[in-house]
Amino acid sequence: MHTKKYVTQLSYEIIGFAIKVHKNLGPGLLEGIYEECLKFELERSGYNVRQQVYAPIVYDSLLLETNLRVDLLVNDLVIVELKTVNELLPVHQSQLLTYMKILEKPQGLLINFFTENITKSMKPLVNEYFNLLPE
Repeated sequence: MHTKKYVTQLSYEIIGFAIKVHKNLGPGLLEGIYEECLKFELERSGYNVRQQVYAPIVYDSLLLETNLRVDLLVNDLVIVELKTVNELLPVHQSQLLTYMKILEKPQGLLINFFTENITKSMKPLVNEYFNLLPE
């Protein structure tokens, strides 16, 4: 059983690797490049990382065939959604919250690589699944 402390620490470590990638590459590249490099750093450090994870949509008894995919899923707990945009918008947070709900994951990280400072621009999000975890 995972704890809030474990998930929070995992997220902190993921952000550290995102900062490392950003410092190394700088802003202005395609999202997929940052995704591959972040995945590389995480896997090299022993994390279980799944990339472009399918997020199935079930409406009532209907399974919808969609192209919804999350960028990275780390240790089957934290969804990492990467962007390369001028500004993170509320719709980006809504998208991540929806992915977290669909996949029943407690934490999401919205990371924008088109910035000078990832720490100031990134958004950590938690939901009811996080609230259910023990301390």
